[in-house]
Amino acid sequence: MERRGGRVGGGRRASAVEDVVRETLTARATVDERGRVTAWSDGAQRLLGYPAARILGRPAAVLLAEEPAAAELPPFARLPRWHGTLALRHRDGHRVDARVLAHHRPAPDGDCAGGGGSWLVLAPLAGQEIQALDEDLVRWGFAQSPCCALALYDTTLRLRRANADMERSVALAEGDMRGLRVAEIVDNEAGERAEQDMLRALESGETQYRENSVRAPGETREHAWSVFVAPLRDGAGRTRGVGLSAHDITEQHWARKRLQLIAESGRRIGSTLDVTRTAQELADVAVPELADFISVDLLTSLDDESAEAVVEAGEQYPGARSQGRPLALRRVAHQSVLPGIPEAVIVPGEVDEYPGESPHVRSLRAGRAALYQVTDPVMAEWVAQDPLRSARVRDFGIHSLMTVPLSARGTTLGVTVFIRHRHADAFQEDDLVLAEELASRAAVCIDNARRYTRERGTAVTLQRSLLPQRLPEQDAVEVATRYLPAGARAGVGGDWFDVIPLSGARVALVVGDVVGHGIHASATMGRLRTAVRTLADIDLPPDELLTHLDDLVGRLAAEAEGPGRSVAGNGQTGGDVGATCLYAVYDPVSRRCVLARAGHPLPMLVSPDGTVELLDLPAGPPLGLGGLPFESVETELPQGSLLALYTDGLVESRDTGTDIDAGVSRLRQALTRPAASLEHLCDAVLAATLPGRPVDDVALLVACTRALDADRVATWTVPPDPAVVAQTRKNAVDQLAVWGLTDIAFVTELIVSELVTNAIRHAEPPIQLRLIRDRNLICEVSDASNTAPHMRRARTYDEGGRGLLLVAHLTERWGTRPTAKGKTIWAEQAIDGPGDGGDSGRSGDSG
Repeated sequence: MERRGGRVGGGRRASAVEDVVRETLTARATVDERGRVTAWSDGAQRLLGYPAARILGRPAAVLLAEEPAAAELPPFARLPRWHGTLALRHRDGHRVDARVLAHHRPAPDGDCAGGGGSWLVLAPLAGQEIQALDEDLVRWGFAQSPCCALALYDTTLRLRRANADMERSVALAEGDMRGLRVAEIVDNEAGERAEQDMLRALESGETQYRENSVRAPGETREHAWSVFVAPLRDGAGRTRGVGLSAHDITEQHWARKRLQLIAESGRRIGSTLDVTRTAQELADVAVPELADFISVDLLTSLDDESAEAVVEAGEQYPGARSQGRPLALRRVAHQSVLPGIPEAVIVPGEVDEYPGESPHVRSLRAGRAALYQVTDPVMAEWVAQDPLRSARVRDFGIHSLMTVPLSARGTTLGVTVFIRHRHADAFQEDDLVLAEELASRAAVCIDNARRYTRERGTAVTLQRSLLPQRLPEQDAVEVATRYLPAGARAGVGGDWFDVIPLSGARVALVVGDVVGHGIHASATMGRLRTAVRTLADIDLPPDELLTHLDDLVGRLAAEAEGPGRSVAGNGQTGGDVGATCLYAVYDPVSRRCVLARAGHPLPMLVSPDGTVELLDLPAGPPLGLGGLPFESVETELPQGSLLALYTDGLVESRDTGTDIDAGVSRLRQALTRPAASLEHLCDAVLAATLPGRPVDDVALLVACTRALDADRVATWTVPPDPAVVAQTRKNAVDQLAVWGLTDIAFVTELIVSELVTNAIRHAEPPIQLRLIRDRNLICEVSDASNTAPHMRRARTYDEGGRGLLLVAHLTERWGTRPTAKGKTIWAEQAIDGPGDGGDSGRSGDSG
């Protein structure tokens, strides 16, 4: 009994414990950090003869028979424990050599009493000598050890002894095993490996360690063991045998495998934003580690066969909560340990209807995972209703099944079914917990893919609605286009193309690329495309059009920054608004093309002889930088020339490391190959330059130039004299007669008269009249004045002011465009009837 200050310390202990441990057989004392004795037990009094009253509070050093030198003292302040032999002085004066074990006890936080800690000093008073009972204890301890299976082998690796745990682990008594090798006792790979470890232990004298998985006879579950093999030596150091100890680590082994499978699922499930692939990744992870067969089914509708039905099933089909109702499930993925997945009764993409009392529907309705044996009434009843499933259960020996709902963010998506038939072990509760964890992770990924697919579909729909729904009718060029949205990782971008008919039978070709991806980029693209069409409608030259477009992008960037902020003074676009653009205007009469670009890839030209070149255009800054000029280049294009306009996604990929020069080279080679049509050529270009799904949006516009024959254009120089108006009308009427367009001669005569008269009266020479027979009859009057005409409402008695109003009423459309030396006023009349001539006289169509 330990005494502190003369009183019983630590409270009264149970007498039964005192009777067993016999406290007086140990001398116990406590010494504080100042070296004073603070507790003294009856065993201590028995060892040194001092009663507690005589020693408490005194320095412990008075008990030493001799004072140790300071250099010999260990660093007690840093030691958690110390042991050794102390020379002590008995009360009667004789020397006592005591074997001591001392424990350092730090003081509780905030308690500074006793110098911040104390030492508990212990010395045994009995049991230090080896007793006869000790050998019996060793023998009994070996045979009855409850913590591991033990076996002893001689130097010929024959078993000599085995404890009870070893007997249980191999289901053999010691007498049945004595004299046999371990490979003979355990007839499998584990026995062979253990014997190899024994040989290495004998040869090297070192302990060997291995983990094995073994199914003992009569066991239904495989057990995992950690096995130690160590040489046994006698007192002279000679190896006299080998000891084998095996610890059953089955629970730790399976827990580790479950954690590894969960970690593996985190790496492999959800690698893409594709519903089907994500479901297949779940199936691939679970087989064969957890199940022999797995199916992933998503809620759908029997009458909906679209792929989108799977994606939206969680929100569209509420039947999962309806009691007793059958449910339609679409198979999205499955996997098996057997080649060809023969256990499946349906293939991915097919829909099957499950009865209301089937395990699938029960699990979906309850929102909980469930574990079934094939003999359970629910399973037996469901399988009995379906002869095909009944045959699968019988043929493959299916014995255990788990159903786990796929739910994420409050939405029920479907159900996953895990099946075992090759595994001898039935599913356990731990397996169900693991399946729930895997399904939970997969459900979140599937829901992410579902949401992404829906949002991406919205963005793609928006973008496609902003692109031309059909190309306008015009005869200047033959056109084919392609647009490919980016892959799932990047999202929908802001690439666009356009074909805009202009006055004078000309056409504008546009390709652009908005910075970024997503709905914002698509919306910005729509605004820019509208702006380009508006600016093209007023016939601005390409360089001026890009200048106005640059100003617009700058304003959009300023709006994106929010109130009180504007485009940065360094010329960088504030916000995430920016774009590149290429704008070209082709005139089939002169066969000349004027182009300008704003940071966009160079267009590619294929001459009629097959030569391919990049048109050398000034780069121009990207749209949105502001304050920098754009330059136009004019070039003549022979009829039948091929002009390819595209965005950078066709020739460059930062994610895949595709160099733009290599992409341009592939594009050049693809354009040189013969194609049956421009549509086939576009497909060939995409196949050659984009071997996989693009990581960026791609827009491609291919135009084959046509030329208007000279006999379809008539031009007259008009003197600035009102007297020549009559002759000019006559010239126009005569030309219409040559073209077989006498039906519209009267209207044309009025238009020519009004436009020429206005030019003579209000403009400056030189004045020119030009008639172009295209899809429509185009009448153009050019002069050297920069003043644009305006329609006005004439008063009742005004003699003039009705000319342009009359032209507007008599024509399909009319307008004015600036020229290098003035302006041109034009008007278009529809050509009706068999005399319109269609495309006659138009050359340069692609073959």
